Amino acid sequence: MIRRSLRPRLAGPFAGPLRAGAGVLALAAAAAASAQVNLPVTPAQRSTAQQVAQQGVPFEELAPDAPDTYTVKPGDTLWRISGLFLRKPWRWPELWGMNLADIRNPHLIYPGQMLWLDRSGDRARLRVGQPVGGAGSGTVKLSPRVRSGPVTNDAISSVPLHLIAPFLNEAVVFNNDELGGAPRVVAAPEGRVLMSRGELAYVRGDLGGLRDWRLFRETKPLRDPETQEVLGHEARFVGTAEFVRPGDTVATADGKAQVVPATVRIVSNREEVGIGDRLAPVPSRDFSSYAPHAPANPVNGRIIAIYGDALSAGQNQIVSLNRGSADGMERGHVLALWQRGATTVDRSDPDRAVMQLPDERNGLLFVFSVFDRVSYALILQVQAPVRAGDRFTQPD
Repeated sequence: MIRRSLRPRLAGPFAGPLRAGAGVLALAAAAAASAQVNLPVTPAQRSTAQQVAQQGVPFEELAPDAPDTYTVKPGDTLWRISGLFLRKPWRWPELWGMNLADIRNPHLIYPGQMLWLDRSGDRARLRVGQPVGGAGSGTVKLSPRVRSGPVTNDAISSVPLHLIAPFLNEAVVFNNDELGGAPRVVAAPEGRVLMSRGELAYVRGDLGGLRDWRLFRETKPLRDPETQEVLGHEARFVGTAEFVRPGDTVATADGKAQVVPATVRIVSNREEVGIGDRLAPVPSRDFSSYAPHAPANPVNGRIIAIYGDALSAGQNQIVSLNRGSADGMERGHVLALWQRGATTVDRSDPDRAVMQLPDERNGLLFVFSVFDRVSYALILQVQAPVRAGDRFTQPD
């Protein structure tokens, strides 16, 4: 299957009406390319081309060493590229001239594209293009380019996907303790009580004809750090298994019914599988790349816990948050992280007054998985260790 996409190619300085039209045609052409492979292109995205010329960011929002041009490379992320051009990378939709409805999937940016910064006028704008024509021609041309190749989703990701991919199926929150009634491991060959990759396990419960399963240990409640209300139940991921043969009920010699458990094979395990571990279906993997963006409304919450029960976390680790879809949280939200101020004593005061020091800005979070009342986020940047109870807000 062949994909053909049109991409504008530009050369020379911006001039006259092309200041508005270059970005218009670039986004329109990229949108047409996306439509060829059934990527989500909304009417709002198509209308973006008509708004580009009115968007942009003030020059003071640009990074001090923002390049004039940049060619997208394999392995780049939207976050990294935005950081090259902006002091505040989450403001990239303004630089690109895109509105909130357009930024759910950054599927318009591919390796090999040239990005260049238009500093004409009173605001900066980022354009997509490729130079054509002779060097130093001093002319500006917009020329479509046919891009042919296998249909693959080679658009850049929002953040390094390898950092969050393992957690898309492993970090799971149940509204109630649904695992209590799920199929469970009841035995293993040769009387073993612990099983590893490649070994068989025997299971009781309704497998529903499904082949692929995740294995979880007992759930633990996730409590709001402020109210202590239970917001959900986090299951401890153990590994994955695949169906081998169904269970049955057979009659014994004396006519009594006897249970024969189903059989599964351990495909992978983070820790050894044990008797009593529960099975949950493997959902379809969603690797859609939700673009980093600031919340549209004010957000204020706390970190519930560091994933994996650590006491503190650093960059590229995962934390759970006490806000979810019910609170307006979305995948792709960028949040400001604040270190909770310590309680201390004023040693210069004869009365030794107790003081609560103010919270201090500590880093940034990227929300990648959202449940009803809980979310998981990747620590993008951090200055000091992150701990349960630390606060997050919308970035300024």
